[in-house]
Amino acid sequence: MNEAALALALALDLALGEPPAALHPVVWMGKVISFLERGAPRAARAQLIYGGAMVALVLALFVVPVWVLLHYLASASTLAWLVAAVLLLKPTFSLRLLLRQAQRVRAGLAGERWEEAREGLRGLVSRETSGLGQPLLVAAAVESVAENISDSFVAPLFYYLCFGVAGAVAYRIINTFDAMIGYHGRYEYLGKAAARLDDLANLVPARLTALFIVAASYLTGRSAGRACRTMLRYRMATQSPNAGWPMSAMAGALNVQLEKVGHYRLGEPGAELSPVRIDEAVTVAAVAAGLATLFFVMVGVIVHGYFA
Repeated sequence: MNEAALALALALDLALGEPPAALHPVVWMGKVISFLERGAPRAARAQLIYGGAMVALVLALFVVPVWVLLHYLASASTLAWLVAAVLLLKPTFSLRLLLRQAQRVRAGLAGERWEEAREGLRGLVSRETSGLGQPLLVAAAVESVAENISDSFVAPLFYYLCFGVAGAVAYRIINTFDAMIGYHGRYEYLGKAAARLDDLANLVPARLTALFIVAASYLTGRSAGRACRTMLRYRMATQSPNAGWPMSAMAGALNVQLEKVGHYRLGEPGAELSPVRIDEAVTVAAVAAGLATLFFVMVGVIVHGYFA
């Protein structure tokens, strides 16, 4: 892990946000996945095999060139390696966009511009938002902030720490696959390999994120004890083996009950689910992201020093 590349990539994210769609590697990944999906067979077993082959092909298509390029630049030019590493690492995570999207939902709710709030929420969640009132809109936004701090920030940094830029790119591919085809219904078998890989890839990052949220609740003047107790009680209440960890920790941190009707309730009834809860979630998430960054940098320094 190169701490300078991580620091510069994070600074680039906070200063400029996402690159244009035409230059965004995640957009390219999505287009390749969509192209391959059109050739999927109809039979369940064939879909299962085809879906696994899709994941392997796209991983090879994006990860191998990244590894080869950075391996070559590492011996050719330190500066060229650093520039390439920063530009390739930055698109694997997104902190500024996540927090701004949540604040867009908050602004819409605060101004009673319901359609604006729902439109902002569609950028955060895949669920249907048209019938949601204010409490459920707030709950969905808070849940998404908590879950996406793991998926969109902590997990890419974790895999960067473990396997370098290529590891962060590989994680982003797996997570993109899961977002596009890793769910029940039409993609039950086609997306099964992607969904299982995503579950596996997020086992450690989701639990780390929950701990960072607990620590952030203490640093922001909230009850870390309640955040921890709620996490431990409700962590397995969601269908996902991972999403419940950061979401329940956030529910405890904010002293609210988060609900997706017909699926789960996280936490005990407490504070009103008003727009200010989204502000609080953004604050806790931002502090948690800062703690995650410090943690990974410290671990990277220690590991680098040990093996140097």
